[in-house]
This record gives sequence, structure tokens and C-alpha cells, in this order.
Amino acid sequence: MTRRNRDRDAEREAIRAAATRLLAGTPFRSAAGKLTGTELIAECGLRRDIVYGDHKDLVDEFKARAKAQNFTPQVAQRMAEDNAALRDALAKAKADLAAERERVRALVRATAELSLELDQAREELAAAQQVTRLPDAQG
Repeated sequence: MTRRNRDRDAEREAIRAAATRLLAGTPFRSAAGKLTGTELIAECGLRRDIVYGDHKDLVDEFKARAKAQNFTPQVAQRMAEDNAALRDALAKAKADLAAERERVRALVRATAELSLELDQAREELAAAQQVTRLPDAQG
């Protein structure tokens, strides 16, 4: 089994392209899009030992550019906006659920009260039917 020769220039180009994509906020492979060395490695698709072993200068350059960049990447910004929207939706859903639960409690109370009144009305009706009726005075 022979070992394949590495193309260091292609590796450097892959790292530079990955750094550019991450800094622009348009990563291909990185899920989070954060401006970290780990995300750079994920984005360029190379092994960690190759990146840190032979191309540490590019990692340091990327970290410096990321630190100097004073805005949040678009991906991270979208994620933060989505997170805020989801939190708002969750808060609204919780409030709606609490209101529904209160309505259910009120309906359960009303149902129990009406059930008691119905039982009392049936008892009164049954008691009223046991009364002997007198014949009409007309007959």
C-alpha cells in the first residue's frame, strides 16, 4: 500500500477558501458557522493534524481576521433571530395554554354545578309526581 503525496498548495487553498466562506457567513460544511478553529477545520474538510501541523499560520491568520471582524456572521445572526422568534412563539404558546387551562377549569366547575342542579331538579320532579292529584271541580 503506497501513501499518496499531499498537495500542500491545494490544502492551503482549501483552508483559505474555508476561512473566506466562514468570514462571509456562507459556510458549506460547517453547521454552526462560528468563527473558530474547529469550524475552520470542519469547513475546509481536512484533518485537524494536517491543519494545525502544516498550516498553523493560516489558522492564526483566520483567528486574527475573525477577532478583527466587528460583526456577527450572517448564519449566526439568522440563528439568533430564529432563536428569538422561537422564544417569542413559545412564550405566546405558553400564555395561550395557560388561558385554555383556566377556561377548562371554569368549564369543569360550571359542568359540576349544572350536574348538581340537574340532579336536584330530577329529585324535585320525582317528588312532585308522588303527589296525589284531586279531580277537577268541573266534572
